[in-house]
Amino acid sequence: MDRRWGPEPTGEGRARFRLWAPDRKTVTLEIRGEESFAMEPESGGWFAVEAPADVGTHYRFRLAEELAVADPASRRQDGGVHGWSVLTDPDGFAWQTRDWTGRPWEETVIEEVHPGVMGGFAGVAQRLPALAELGVTAVELMPVGAFSGTRNWGYDGVLPYAVAASYGSPDELKALVDRAHGLGLMVFLDVVYNHFGPDGNYLGAYASDFFDEHAHTPWGGAVAVAREPVRRFFIDNALMWLDEYRIDGLRFDAVHAIGDDEFLDAMAQEIRAKLPGRHIHLMLENEGNDPDRLKPALYDAQWNDDFHNVLHVLLTGEREGYYRGFAQDPTHKLARCLADGFIYQGETPPGSDHRRGKPSGHLPATRFISFLQNHDQIGNRAKGERLSLLVERERMRAATALLLLSPQIPLIFMGDSEGSRSPFLFFTDFHDELADAVREGRRGEFAGFAAFSNDKA
Repeated sequence: MDRRWGPEPTGEGRARFRLWAPDRKTVTLEIRGEESFAMEPESGGWFAVEAPADVGTHYRFRLAEELAVADPASRRQDGGVHGWSVLTDPDGFAWQTRDWTGRPWEETVIEEVHPGVMGGFAGVAQRLPALAELGVTAVELMPVGAFSGTRNWGYDGVLPYAVAASYGSPDELKALVDRAHGLGLMVFLDVVYNHFGPDGNYLGAYASDFFDEHAHTPWGGAVAVAREPVRRFFIDNALMWLDEYRIDGLRFDAVHAIGDDEFLDAMAQEIRAKLPGRHIHLMLENEGNDPDRLKPALYDAQWNDDFHNVLHVLLTGEREGYYRGFAQDPTHKLARCLADGFIYQGETPPGSDHRRGKPSGHLPATRFISFLQNHDQIGNRAKGERLSLLVERERMRAATALLLLSPQIPLIFMGDSEGSRSPFLFFTDFHDELADAVREGRRGEFAGFAAFSNDKA
């Protein structure tokens, strides 16, 4: 595939390096232990140079005397997101399941897992036989892109082409996928294309046009996906996971915060055009309950928060925060959810000034992914309680039966099948002022829940 981001081997121990740095007049390629190379300016703000480099070569870009940065399309890092990028061989892994083409969407039963909590990629791989025996058909990994520190949910990633070193190496992730395919399991990956984390993202220092100065997300600056280099960065990233790592599907995080439907359409269309002959599954998280992208040529399905929210109200009696919109006649709302997918299909929820959603009853039930809980719905509670801690066992069993027997695609969270009662809390590896800022940001984001007003939360 043609790519403009990231190094490209040119043969005989050489590679071509590129960087989009429209805010800079000069950029230098530094190779650890070797000489440096002045990069040549090209049209559109690009810089490029061909230099001696082989697999394992450590490199970075020098922008000024006091600032050297990793390749934003680095496949592997040494020394974390502030360290050196490492040249890899994307085709060097010896796949044992090259004939695998995936499974039809209608067969999907998902377990969502956090790779770090499970012991890294190797730990997840050890868990796969038990999942296959259980009846799970797809393992969904929370984001694996490199982030600052060693512990994170994954949504603070800053180098989305590089796997987080604390989870394992690129080849260890490929080994996980290979073993899953050998067991008949699909592997899905959560990707974040709406923002970058707060530490280790240097794009603003040399490519301020990467961001949309007129937009913002709750988690940081909004990316300007309407600009071609930015669009290419994310579409090529999606293709990398699906092609080089043979991932079976992607879940796109919070696409309502991207704000560019044309980008979402173009990305799905290019993915399907470039990867024919495989069951590739594309999933959305979209708080707006917008079903317009849910069609075979674009996206397979969408996470359905409505299912979780109304069942949570019925099971726990909680009414605060976003549960307020599901407190009135929740039984009727659940029936609508099971029949039509979304509960809100253009109505205005209580406490809101805006209509939410569009009609969805015409869609197949398999366009909706339902869950009793996931990383958000557990970890965004002040104390990280699982539903199994909040309700009686009989209610939990009844709700689980409804989830698994409904015609929508079911998703369970790691530990659900064992009846785990262990909390799953939000966590990062930030310190000092940044940790305080994240803490206060979350307190503001979930101000509708009384528990977040507690200083100990």
